[in-house]
Amino acid sequence: MKYLPVLVMLSLSIGTIQVDAAEYATARSAAPVLNSPDMKAVFGGATGRDLKVDRCGQVRELEFIALPGTQFTLLKKHSSGTSDVYQVATNDYPAAPNVRLYVDGRFLTPVTYAASQRVRTLPPPDEIVASLRATAGKPYVWGGNVPGGVPELTDFFYAGVRPAGRGRRELAGLDCSGLLYHATGGWTPRNSSQLITYGSAVAIAGKKSAEIAALLQPLDLIVWNGHVIIVLDRQTAIESRLVCGTPGNGGVVLTPLSQRIAEITRTRSPADVWPGGKKSREIFVVRRWYAP
Repeated sequence: MKYLPVLVMLSLSIGTIQVDAAEYATARSAAPVLNSPDMKAVFGGATGRDLKVDRCGQVRELEFIALPGTQFTLLKKHSSGTSDVYQVATNDYPAAPNVRLYVDGRFLTPVTYAASQRVRTLPPPDEIVASLRATAGKPYVWGGNVPGGVPELTDFFYAGVRPAGRGRRELAGLDCSGLLYHATGGWTPRNSSQLITYGSAVAIAGKKSAEIAALLQPLDLIVWNGHVIIVLDRQTAIESRLVCGTPGNGGVVLTPLSQRIAEITRTRSPADVWPGGKKSREIFVVRRWYAP
């Protein structure tokens, strides 16, 4: 989907004005993209040191972290203290119809034309596998796809936070699809809702867990709408799991492939394609997108 509006509404301190053409910007560094314009409430809060999280320690306002060079169409501008927050659209993240995306303007470089899209280069499979392995033990971060986080968040929002406490506040970690997005340099779709139809189907319907495991190849995706597990090699799976209520609330883990498939088949049935309807909650598919 392309976002090329002819008319853009910009909300300024003097009111709402109209301009005659779309305005654009690119991410000058890794840029958190939220579903709320109230950046200060999420990052820093009243004390300047807090991060707004739910009971599982997750920032539900975070949609994803745009990689450097990501192009945005600027839809609206909201004045917010010493910075401006923009409502944006981007081809890198097709948002759900009821979700609006926002970026702090300090992460953006304005351009007056529709710049070329972010350059994507798919790494070789051995590099992807090595990158995946290197993330083992990283924390789970809802919407996270940058293992080291975004240091600029401390510069922009937090006051007097010691280095030991910055990782969580700077969104250092990965969610399930963010793990794959990171390892592929942003080549793959960002959400599991897109990954369920990504690549080609592996025929697994009606097969037992051991039969499924024998079919899988490195980098195959075991996926359903809400979670993705990556086949690391023929013996191992890797994923980032949210385990609410445990120390750290989960993170990136490696498990024996056959064991993980057996766990999944206790509650889900294997299918060849992702269907619609209520039964979709009870199945999983395997997608092969990078054949060796």
